[in-house]
Amino acid sequence: MKVLNKITILPGDGIGPEVIAQAIKVLDCIRNKYNHSWTYKFADIGAIAIDNYDDPFPKETEKACLESDAILLGAIGDPKYDNDPSAKVRPEQGLLKMRKTLGLFSNVRPVRVNPKLSHLSPVKEDRLKGVDFVIFRELTGGIYFGEKKREKDSASDLCLYTKKEIKRVAKLAYEMAQQRNSKLTLVDKANVLESSRLWREVVNKMSEKYPDVQTEYLFVDNAAMQIIINPAQFDVVLCSNLFGDIISDEASVLVGSLGLLPSASRGKEHALYEPVHGSYPQAAGKDIANPFATILSVEMMLRDFGLTKEADNISKAFDFCIQNNIGTLDMGPDFKLSCNLVGDAMSILIDEGISKIRKDKFIQSFSTII
Repeated sequence: MKVLNKITILPGDGIGPEVIAQAIKVLDCIRNKYNHSWTYKFADIGAIAIDNYDDPFPKETEKACLESDAILLGAIGDPKYDNDPSAKVRPEQGLLKMRKTLGLFSNVRPVRVNPKLSHLSPVKEDRLKGVDFVIFRELTGGIYFGEKKREKDSASDLCLYTKKEIKRVAKLAYEMAQQRNSKLTLVDKANVLESSRLWREVVNKMSEKYPDVQTEYLFVDNAAMQIIINPAQFDVVLCSNLFGDIISDEASVLVGSLGLLPSASRGKEHALYEPVHGSYPQAAGKDIANPFATILSVEMMLRDFGLTKEADNISKAFDFCIQNNIGTLDMGPDFKLSCNLVGDAMSILIDEGISKIRKDKFIQSFSTII
């Protein structure tokens, strides 16, 4: 098991620095409580990196990432680039370059609906019971990385996949299914796309090695519909890069807030952890951003490094917060804390232990309204 010694921190743009600050509070608390010795290296990515280096993923950042054991990212994106279709250098290019450079071929997004927050979802509550699945999205191949051509009256993007690229992410998805409820659903468009036919061919062949896992296949349009109609049917969902991007964003509405969704992007040598949400520039600097997705990404990081007890501290503190209305306004009218106070609350719960705190006094001390 690899030891967690060096963590590269990429705050990024918009609310990124704010949510990252709360995640660091939690990391510091865990480090001190369990006598760990990891260190942080801060670097720029996205719009802030373009401003400072004219490069969304500068060499300094690349070096810091390559030398780290894990990477924690806030968010990237800025309206001055988003609203300019002619911009030749964009924040998102830094993210794509980082994924390719570090070989982060598998993006993992857990989707679990907390019953207390199900009313926040636009989907009817009776369809959200028991929703708990994981999306595996291939991250370094497909149409996002294929050859792009632009002519005066036409444009094209090549969607290219190799068997090797499909096998390596499918293997991880099958192994996760074996640890869960032994069901895997491949989302593709094999009735139309040759690249999807290759995905189905490879996964169908691989399924023979995992007879204990039930393998199903859904066309992406049907899958998009099923995620709304009956999301509880899914356990592990496997997608190509483009389809995974779309499906995972659709699935995010099930939990009621983008601020609750963590993710991990993994390769053979490196791993990146980040919230699913974007940079939300309208909220930047207002101390209202939801830091839970970033904090839960830290939980995923710790579990990957075998620090189960430490990760359990985070998950238990999070559950306590949800049950006792400790959170930001996007989680509903009963949640009234600032971003900073949520980080403080999580740190105290982890440091002192839920069983040892005076519950009523603790909740009262975090009743501040923004």
